[in-house]
Amino acid sequence: MGEQTRERAALTARVEKELTAFIEEETALLLAIDPQLAPLAEQLGKATAEGKRLRAAFCYWGWRSAGQPDCDEMVRAAAAMELVHAAAVVHDDIIDASTVRRGAPTAHIALRQPLAGRSGRQAGGQALAMLAGDLLMSWAGQLFTSSGLPAAYLARARPVWAILARELVAGEALEILRTGAPPDTVGSLKIIRYKTAKYTVEHPLHIGGRLGGASPALMEKFSAYGLPLGEAFQLRDDLLGVFGDPAATGKSNLDDLVGHKPTALLALAWPLAAPAQRRELRALLGRRTLDQDGLRRVRDILRATGAVDRVEGLIADRVRAATTALDRPGLPPAAADALTELTGSAVRRQS
Repeated sequence: MGEQTRERAALTARVEKELTAFIEEETALLLAIDPQLAPLAEQLGKATAEGKRLRAAFCYWGWRSAGQPDCDEMVRAAAAMELVHAAAVVHDDIIDASTVRRGAPTAHIALRQPLAGRSGRQAGGQALAMLAGDLLMSWAGQLFTSSGLPAAYLARARPVWAILARELVAGEALEILRTGAPPDTVGSLKIIRYKTAKYTVEHPLHIGGRLGGASPALMEKFSAYGLPLGEAFQLRDDLLGVFGDPAATGKSNLDDLVGHKPTALLALAWPLAAPAQRRELRALLGRRTLDQDGLRRVRDILRATGAVDRVEGLIADRVRAATTALDRPGLPPAAADALTELTGSAVRRQS
């Protein structure tokens, strides 16, 4: 294990420790209101129990890039980024009607169980999961503001939080509005940028940088690095969503296809497909009864059109752009090394 990998693992362990302590305290307070809230508390714990903790790492290294020292308070503030992600995942699973996440029932499916035997069980599970996602987003702000960092530092980062929330919701809303619409590669890439890319890399870096008093030039560097890397991250996710191993990804290969999501992968395939392939895609995409045979056929078409190779090319282009941004002067060596390691973690993955 290399030095950067060891340092990354140590930071991840510290983030896990902060999240575990916070979630245990908050779920205990929730259960003190009424023990019947136990199923909700359980799902809140599961939503935050696993993850690569990339967003926390980017936030932490935004702080360190600004010349600030390591401290537990910053690790706690960075951990709040993982609660934003957990909230987004819970809400996204409701919107997409996904049934499996990390190899287990999604929150809105699991939360039907306490309502067994009652009418409106499905709607009730969705409502409980929606409330869980809302609470996770609230907890993100709570953990951040109670991190122990000086109030003046926190005030510097507050505007970025507003931008993060606005752009995350905008990306999710655009995906809903464009689902099932005619394929549009430009529109799909815009969804990627606002739904995932910005809150995965750029916004965490900006929040950490603002906390640390980063210069405008450094903030621009964060965008030059973070936007293409965040887009590469989601483009990889789109490929894994269709071609990945469910045992590794923890979710079904059918979700994006059954939901007829406006992914760049599907948008790129459409203009390259022969008329017969388009007819077949029309018949398969959005079908609730899509099975493994249908999945294999969609995969064959995506490969045959060259869409898979084109997405790999888009990923490579964006990784090059991010790497080039890191080559510019102005980053402390330790931060540059850490962000280089995170670049690989974001795009060379199987889950």
